[in-house]
Amino acid sequence: MRWPATVSVALTEGIRVSAASRYLPEHSSPRERRYTWAYTIRIANESNQAARLISRHWIITDANERVEEVKGQGVVGEQPRIEPGEFFEYTSACVLETPRGVMRGRYHMVRDDGTPFEVEIAPFALEIPINLN
Repeated sequence: MRWPATVSVALTEGIRVSAASRYLPEHSSPRERRYTWAYTIRIANESNQAARLISRHWIITDANERVEEVKGQGVVGEQPRIEPGEFFEYTSACVLETPRGVMRGRYHMVRDDGTPFEVEIAPFALEIPINLN
């Protein structure tokens, strides 16, 4: 598997999604096969219409090629409406049983006029920095 960078950017229908991950050694326990990362997502509306994030669909793959899919309403308990020129940013976490993995996904969004569309979240790596191995 070719691993992506720990930062990714995708632009879909005027919505730019930037993602960045950070390993959390203080919340990890390699002896117990528990590796934790924080990831920060920034959703910027570069279009000329407001849009609401309705739901998310994550595909998380660990180093053993084990795939977990996570679907749910909104993000961090919210369904943010993002005006043109504005952004919504949040941080969440992911736990794997391997010291590396990759996340990718999409958001289901709706314009104010009721038009639904999907927004890509480009793949980004969950990796332990070399100096922490």
